[in-house]
Amino acid sequence: METDCTRHEPPADGVIAPLPAGTRLLHIGPHKTGTTSIQGALFAAKDRFAEHGVAWPATSRHPMDAVLAATARPGMMGDRGPSERQWELLGRQVAAAGAHTSVVSSEFFADAPDDEAIERIVEHLGGDRVHVLVTLRPLAKIMPSQWQQYVQNGLRMGYENWLTHMLRKAPYEFPNPSFWRRHRHDRLVERWVRVVGPDRVTVVVVDDRDRGGLMRVFERLLGLPADLLQEIPDTANRSLTLAETEMLRNLNKEFRGNGLPEELYSKLIRHGAVMHMKNACSPTAEDVKISTPQWAVEAAAEIGAEMAGRIAAMGVRVIGDPALLSAVPKPKTDTGTAPRMSPEAAAQALYGALAAAASAPVQNTTPAKSRTVHQTSSKELVKVLGHRCLKRLRRH
Repeated sequence: METDCTRHEPPADGVIAPLPAGTRLLHIGPHKTGTTSIQGALFAAKDRFAEHGVAWPATSRHPMDAVLAATARPGMMGDRGPSERQWELLGRQVAAAGAHTSVVSSEFFADAPDDEAIERIVEHLGGDRVHVLVTLRPLAKIMPSQWQQYVQNGLRMGYENWLTHMLRKAPYEFPNPSFWRRHRHDRLVERWVRVVGPDRVTVVVVDDRDRGGLMRVFERLLGLPADLLQEIPDTANRSLTLAETEMLRNLNKEFRGNGLPEELYSKLIRHGAVMHMKNACSPTAEDVKISTPQWAVEAAAEIGAEMAGRIAAMGVRVIGDPALLSAVPKPKTDTGTAPRMSPEAAAQALYGALAAAASAPVQNTTPAKSRTVHQTSSKELVKVLGHRCLKRLRRH
């Protein structure tokens, strides 16, 4: 996997030199590569950064809205769109770090659509002081997690059908064109190298067997003490089980089929039912996980090998073992257990939706004038109730 121009370094237990003082470390993800974990650890330790010459310029764990504005990307389905002012504020906060090293982490930087957008981002955050960090995991591990995340944003397509579209149906853009923009990792690295050059790009291959490895890499690049960064449990970011995802996917079908407003989905489903269920219920050994069929695992490994080879030829620094990107895990034994959602999880999801709806008190409810409930189709009733609920939420 290596060429003469590759600057390959060992995993986190090797020696990694700190970046020069005043560097703007820009962690661009992509999604599902340990981003939430490192963001939580950085945010939890931010108050101790100053004594080590490091600044945390963001006001939250993840400046998602600011980065969405920078990449000209809309918010999640039904959410309020990002504001350019948030991006401008982040730029001022980074500049205020002065001679201190600073770090900004967002997987949504990987969604920057072209070289021009990347140039704007880099210039806004420090120009030639910016050093780009890319974290990578094998596609076979990313795909199930990314699919269930798309389902949480309204996707209605089943997993194997989705894999067929992503891997076998050119141009591989339906139903989620963002997938390969994020996860064709060689092209992602190449786009950023074209703007900042290979000497200012570091690629970290995450080894899932070493849970603290990514934390140690960040510590050494930033010049922080060992073990300052610790993983912070975040139940709200856990992946859904197969049964939970299938429940939500079928709910998405009903939601779309009845033409309900997207803002209602955001408030009641994603931030209500799903968020409460994830916080209140933890998967057990009996829950069936999302399993990738062997044909897709092998296809992903083949793409991973190609990507690793191209990245190696770019002259960027690579930390970790690129061979992990093309490893083919052993086929899992099919237990024959059908996915089943626990009554507790279903109850918590329903409660989460009800609690979100109850946060806006019912006021001034007026009966329909032209027809009674019994004269109205169920599909029309669902539409009316959905729009009324959304109106009350907005009023609240």
